[in-house]
Amino acid sequence: MRIAASGMTAERFRMDVISSNIANANSMQIKGGAEPYRRRDVILQSGKDGVEIRGVIQEPTEQRPFRRVYDPGNPNAVEGYVTYTNVEPIFEMVNMMGASRAYEANVAAFNSAKSMFRSALNIGR
Repeated sequence: MRIAASGMTAERFRMDVISSNIANANSMQIKGGAEPYRRRDVILQSGKDGVEIRGVIQEPTEQRPFRRVYDPGNPNAVEGYVTYTNVEPIFEMVNMMGASRAYEANVAAFNSAKSMFRSALNIGR
């Protein structure tokens, strides 16, 4: 039960990070400001008590570059181009579905373990 619970916690955290990515999918670099939002990803690893959240990393722009759109009328344009985040909403939605399915699988494992413990307790009666 503890392992399934750790999996549920990890997948819920992963869904939170994916939600943040989706919320920032249309953010752009402000003229003269810092670079736009970078896509974040959760690093999970196995541990003795189940799944552990190792950390959250920003995806390097070499792996998935920022989107540059020609929009000379935009006040944030530099030489006619606006730099947008490297988040792809469709990719994030696929990740969200995977995290949701993994969460559901952990719920099913948790409920199965709970049912087995109840059955074992009923044998002793």
